[in-house]
Amino acid sequence: MAEGQSEGAGRTGVCRHCGALVGAGEARCMVCGTPVARREERPQRAPHADPETLSFLRAIISRPATFTFVFLVANVFLYILMYLSGGATGEVLRAYGAKVNYLIDQEGQWWRFVTPIFLHVQLPPQWVGTGPLSPLLSHMHLLANMCGLFILGPYVEKLYGSARFVVFWTLTGIAGVVASYLSVRPELAHGALGEFLFKRYDSPSAGASGALFGLMGVLLVCGVKYRRELPDDLGFAYKYGLLPTLALNLFVGYVWRDRLPNAAHLGGLFAGVLLGLVVGYQRPGTRGRVAHAWHAAQAACLALIVLSFVMAARHLAAPPPRLSNPKPSAPAPDSRQSFIDSVNAGQGAFVRFLKGDPDGLVPAIEQLEQSPALSPEADSLRADLRGLLARALAASNDESADARAREQRAAKLSKEFAAWQKSLEQWINDEAGGKLNMQKPEEPARENK
Repeated sequence: MAEGQSEGAGRTGVCRHCGALVGAGEARCMVCGTPVARREERPQRAPHADPETLSFLRAIISRPATFTFVFLVANVFLYILMYLSGGATGEVLRAYGAKVNYLIDQEGQWWRFVTPIFLHVQLPPQWVGTGPLSPLLSHMHLLANMCGLFILGPYVEKLYGSARFVVFWTLTGIAGVVASYLSVRPELAHGALGEFLFKRYDSPSAGASGALFGLMGVLLVCGVKYRRELPDDLGFAYKYGLLPTLALNLFVGYVWRDRLPNAAHLGGLFAGVLLGLVVGYQRPGTRGRVAHAWHAAQAACLALIVLSFVMAARHLAAPPPRLSNPKPSAPAPDSRQSFIDSVNAGQGAFVRFLKGDPDGLVPAIEQLEQSPALSPEADSLRADLRGLLARALAASNDESADARAREQRAAKLSKEFAAWQKSLEQWINDEAGGKLNMQKPEEPARENK
C-alpha cells in the first residue's frame, strides 16, 4: 500500500447500497455506482480523556480544603462577637484589633498588622440607608468577602496544599494591611488617582479583601506559569477567568475610592503575584523535606495569628458580648455636640501647649476619650487628635531634653497639628456640609525666624 493511501484502500469491501463486493482500491461500486466511503471519512468516536489528566484532577480534587472553612468560621465567629458587643464599628472594631495607625505608631500594637485579616466592618446607616434591606446590607462587607473565600479558597488550597494556603492567606493579608497602613497620607489624597491610592483619615480598617486579592494573584500566576503542565481547561480558567473579576473589583474600588481600601487590595494582589512566581504548586505525590518545610511555615503562621489575637484580647476594652445588643443608629444631637466640644477643647489645649502652657492637655485627652463616635471618619479624627495631645504631653514631661530638642519636637508637632486641621476642615466640608457648630481652628504659634 502506498504511503499516502488510506488504510481502507487496501481491503475488499461491501457496497452499503446494494451489498455487492467492491474491490480493493475501487472508488465506486461496479454494480450500482455508489461511492465507497473511506475509513478516515467515517464518523470517529470521541477520544477518551487523557488518563494522566484524569489522574491529575482526581488527585487535586480529592485533597481537603480544611483551612478554607476554618478561616471562614473564624471570620464569622469574630464578627458575631463584635456585633454582640455593640456592633462591628468604631470603638468595638478598634478594641478587637482593627488597623489604626496611631495605635501601631504610638503604642507599639504590632498585632494590628495581623488581626484585621479576620475582622470585618458593619456598614453604618449613612452608607446603607434605612430601607427594609438595610439590616442585611450592613453586613455586606462580611458576606462579600466570605463568599469570595468560599469560592477561591478551595481552588488554592487543593492546588497548593493546606500548608501553602495558610502561608499565602497570612502573608498576603499582612501585605494588604501594611499597604493600608502606608496609604494614610492626607497630603497625597487629592485627585482621582490620589484618592484611589491614599486616605485622608486614619479610620479603623479591617477585612479579608487583601488576602482574597492575594489568592487571585496566586491563581493568575499559576495559570500562566504552569500553562503547559496544567490541564487545558484548568489553566485557561486561571489565566482568563480571573481577569474580568480583578478588573471589576478594581473598577468598583475606583468608583468607591473614598470608602474602599484600594491600597490594601493592591498590596495583597502584588504579594500574591510574587508568591505565585516563587512558589510552585503541590504536585500529586509530593513528599520529603519541601513538604516538611511548608508544614513548619504553616505552623509559624498559625502561631502568629493566635499570638496576635491573644495580644488583642489582653488589651480588649470592648463591652462584653450580649444578646440584647442594640441596633446601631444615627448619632443623637447631644452626641454631636459632645463630639464638637471635645474636639474644640483638644484644639485649644494644643494651641496653649505651643504657647508654653501644657496644663490643659490631660483634661482634653480625657474628654476626647469619653466623647461618642459619629462616624468612622469622625472617630479617626478624634483618635488622631488624642494621639497628638498624648505626644505633646510626653514632650512636656520629658525633662531630659534640652531647649533645642524641645523646640524641634514642638515644631514637628505643630506641623502635624496643621495637617490634622486640614483633615478636619475637609471632613466638615465633605461629611457635615459645613453645618456643624465648630469653631475655626486657631493658627499654631509660629517661631520668629
